[in-house]
Amino acid sequence: MAVITVRGADLAYDEAGSGPAVVFVHAALADRRMWDHQFAALASRYHVIRYDLRGYGESADAAGSVAHHEDLLALLDALALERAALVGCSMGGQYALDATLAAPERVSALGLICSWVSGLAFPEETSRLMQDAVRAAVPDERRRAYRERTAPRVDPADVAAIAEANVRVMVAGPGRQLDDLDPAVRDLALEMCRGVFMREWSGPVFEELDAEPPALDRMHEVGAPTLVIAGLADVPGVLTAADLLARGIPGARRLDLADTGHLPPLERPREVTSALTDFLTGTTLRGAGLVQ
Repeated sequence: MAVITVRGADLAYDEAGSGPAVVFVHAALADRRMWDHQFAALASRYHVIRYDLRGYGESADAAGSVAHHEDLLALLDALALERAALVGCSMGGQYALDATLAAPERVSALGLICSWVSGLAFPEETSRLMQDAVRAAVPDERRRAYRERTAPRVDPADVAAIAEANVRVMVAGPGRQLDDLDPAVRDLALEMCRGVFMREWSGPVFEELDAEPPALDRMHEVGAPTLVIAGLADVPGVLTAADLLARGIPGARRLDLADTGHLPPLERPREVTSALTDFLTGTTLRGAGLVQ
């Protein structure tokens, strides 16, 4: 692990390999470990970077106002990367897309995996599904106290309960159970998600800033080659976002993975790595003038 200062915050990151740059941006339920397979495999032909977002994993706390897509572009600057392929999952995909729209000349290719879109409202059905799960795990009053940092202490049992609820609904998917996940996938997903909520509930209060204008009405502006990957067992709202991305981004390719939830890089590592390798070989390497 290395640490680099980006816009006043120390971000933990790993890098390996040489060649065209590929930066991985993790999901909001996870940390940079979700990219273990892709990071190791793609290092044989690319300069790969994965990092923990501000407030996640081993990076510094988030405080005040946080714009993760701006952090991403600043990370490219700090690492002296003029151009890179961006691969993001879930909210990490949103940040990658927002960064692409903010600085299109910096992005050689875009991989969006179970990605969200800034400016898109969560469908009521999906919101209700998620709210029911977290309310059953931790009562509203306690969750409010944790969010507002007024609780005298954060109960690890509540952290474990809300992490399990999120992993069950999102990572497994609403039509599956935790036991449908490979035990190693389930255990790492739960560990990462516990870390997310412990940091969120015990760290400083912060405000996350979305891109302005949001990506929802600007997808047609994306000029970078784009791959959209969806897990067909994911929650309906994220599948709606995949439809919008695949239709709205000119020339976007789409890959659907059956019986797969919200974290395909973790649950279907070989399939995702293979898809990314094929996609990037035809974009970043050609763009860099290298022989395929």
